[in-house]
Amino acid sequence: MSKQIEFIEDAEPKVSKKGIFRSFIDGTILANQLIIKQLPFILFLTFLAMIYIGNRYHAEKIVREITRLKKEIQELRAESISTSAELMYKSTKTQVLKAIKEKNLGLEESMVPPGKIVIEKRGK
Repeated sequence: MSKQIEFIEDAEPKVSKKGIFRSFIDGTILANQLIIKQLPFILFLTFLAMIYIGNRYHAEKIVREITRLKKEIQELRAESISTSAELMYKSTKTQVLKAIKEKNLGLEESMVPPGKIVIEKRGK
């Protein structure tokens, strides 16, 4: 006589509401077939969350860099204006004469106004 062997598939264990936390802690919820089927989707969502967080950090870094560059531009603009004003002051006639006298260059101011050189065109 032959014996027939019956295989009975175990039904998925139903977790009661009281045991959800306990099954999460001891890891039995991860063995649940429904969770295993959804694992690729869960990994995809985790990947998207990581990209989102990384993008946020990158955007904040760019904003900080833009703010730093704006401050640097303002400082450079102020320095440019002050340098330009100083140059304008030092290039005035009185300041140039004063600098020439201080350095003993031996240059003197011309008292004769500049003359105009006129070249006549030859007729055709």
